Amino acid sequence: MSIFHFAAGTDVASEAGAICSRKACRAQASWQLLWNNPKIHDPERRKIWLACSDHRDWLQDYLQTRGLWKETVPLEADGTGSMGQDI
Repeated sequence: MSIFHFAAGTDVASEAGAICSRKACRAQASWQLLWNNPKIHDPERRKIWLACSDHRDWLQDYLQTRGLWKETVPLEADGTGSMGQDI
């Protein structure tokens, strides 16, 4: 995949499979961690990190410690989840 796919708005999660957002983890994601940074995002905006079962708690704790975490929801079987991915 080239850099131009990202600029075109291609849904990376559906093309490459939903991969965990934890650095160096290539496992299939099964959770969405919804977050936002209130200093730079509108209150209703939700950014999404994907997490495998092994890294869900670590990523959630990372976001909670910084006051960014909003909600953790399961990722749907087809890799789309209940919301579009906003990395």
